[in-house]
Amino acid sequence: MARTTTIELHKEDMKFAAGHFTIFSATHRENLHGHNFAVFVSLTGEVLADGMLADYDIFKGAALKQCRAWNETFMLPGNSRHLHVEKDARGDVLARFNGEELRFLARDVTILPAENVSLEELARLFGEGLVGDGGSFRANRISHVVVKISSEPGQWCSWEWRDHG
Repeated sequence: MARTTTIELHKEDMKFAAGHFTIFSATHRENLHGHNFAVFVSLTGEVLADGMLADYDIFKGAALKQCRAWNETFMLPGNSRHLHVEKDARGDVLARFNGEELRFLARDVTILPAENVSLEELARLFGEGLVGDGGSFRANRISHVVVKISSEPGQWCSWEWRDHG
C-alpha cells in the first residue's frame, strides 16, 4: 500500500511586497495601497522506498522565483471589464477607470492575466505558474498542491491542483 505525505513550505523569504487596488464595480475601487504578501505551498504525494517524497528544493526554488518576480511591483489586472490598461507613446502604463487616468512607469508595473488583483486571483495565478501543465509534479508523484497567499496575518486565500490522471 502506498504511503503519502504532505510537505509544507512557508519559508521566511517566500513573500513579496506589492501595490494594487481591488475593483468592486464599474465605479468603485480601493485607493492605491500595498501589502507584504506571504506565500505557503503544500505538496502531497507518494513516499518512495527511501522515505522521501521528492527533492522539494526544485519547487521551493520555483516559488521563490515567482515571489522575486512580483516583489516591489504595482499589480494591475490585464483582463478587467472595468479597467482599461494600455501603454502610451513613451512605453509607460496608462490605466483608465471610471473617468480616472492613472500613470505608471512600465518598470514598476506587473500586468496580471486576471480580472482583478485580489487574493483569489493572486493565489490562482501563483499556483498555475508553479504547477504549469503538472508534468514535473506528476514525475515526482505529487498528486495535490495547495498554494495560499496572505495579505496580512490571519487572512489567506488558497488555490488547489489535483492530479486526476
